[in-house]
Amino acid sequence: MGIVWFFIIFFVIVVVHEFGHFIVARSAGIAVKEFFVGMGPALVSFTRKGTKFSLRLLPLGGACVFEGEEEYYAGEDADSEKKPEGNLMDASVEAKEDAGEYGIMFRQAGIVARLATLVAGPVFNFILAFVCSLFIVGSLGVDLPVIADVTEGGAAQEAGMRKGDVITEIDHKKIHIFREVSLEAMLSQGETVAITFARDGVLHTVNITPTYSEKDGRYYYGIIGKGGYEKVDAAGVIRYSAYEVGYWIRMTFRSLGMLFTGRAGVKDLSGPVGMADTVSDIYTESKSDGAYYVWLNMLNFMILLSANLGVLNLLPVPMLDGGRILILLVELVRRKPLPAEKEGIINFVGFVLLAILMVVVLYNDVVRVFTGG
Repeated sequence: MGIVWFFIIFFVIVVVHEFGHFIVARSAGIAVKEFFVGMGPALVSFTRKGTKFSLRLLPLGGACVFEGEEEYYAGEDADSEKKPEGNLMDASVEAKEDAGEYGIMFRQAGIVARLATLVAGPVFNFILAFVCSLFIVGSLGVDLPVIADVTEGGAAQEAGMRKGDVITEIDHKKIHIFREVSLEAMLSQGETVAITFARDGVLHTVNITPTYSEKDGRYYYGIIGKGGYEKVDAAGVIRYSAYEVGYWIRMTFRSLGMLFTGRAGVKDLSGPVGMADTVSDIYTESKSDGAYYVWLNMLNFMILLSANLGVLNLLPVPMLDGGRILILLVELVRRKPLPAEKEGIINFVGFVLLAILMVVVLYNDVVRVFTGG
């Protein structure tokens, strides 16, 4: 059942991501050639309004293919030099006149329309994470950043912090939930931080230097959270759901920062196998509490995964949405598009690098799962 849940979660996230591309492209008058979920041969397919919808054999990945893309990058579009590109805001008159029954080619659309189409996928992932958060926060409440206790002799106690204080900022970063406090402490390298907290309605700011634990190999502020969740009103559910998504987005960026600075390595990355194993563990640990809590925990994991996918797809890496967005921004500066062959080479190099990374991550996942490492 854990594996089944993983495929359900991944399916929903991919469909929502690709639907973002699809609906914005259609709204901009861009023809969509194919919308498929999964990889490999098609199990089920049908065509509607010029778009072939397919469910493929391997339940991983998916794509929204725009009209003319494959021929363009393969150099098979004989009219590619004749058909004018769109201007900044809209497709050219010639492109509209030359449009097929269901719209124009992606490259003929105005650059704003193309940018909006590419950004829509990650944005829809953030929207999905927000909707899931509404259920989580509405059902369980929020972990408010209220201090339940301070560690004896710890940095917080020495700075004068005490039970009942509400943390509002750490180094000028707003704090809304206690996990943000835990995140800052977990990523600390021992530097002194300014913590602002409210006590009896009055704000106080103290500087604390976290203490290092040889046993755990990390720094601690010496702050203990309440460990539970508190219900909020309807407005609070909306507000804290946004904070929840913001937390996972921030955590993704901070994790990437650790990867690029060497504080984390490729072996710390997890791919589909590792994620499936995590979902299986979540299911095993939750099923004794009943189906409702299994559902909530799966939604929580979907928030994490959807926010991660949204952020990662915005990275300026060839083959990802962010790489294509970067190419469009270059076009915006140059006032003309990159030649198809150069864009094709960039995407091919990106594909090779991503494929190598996927193989390495898959190997790490298999080793981790089967050795318990």
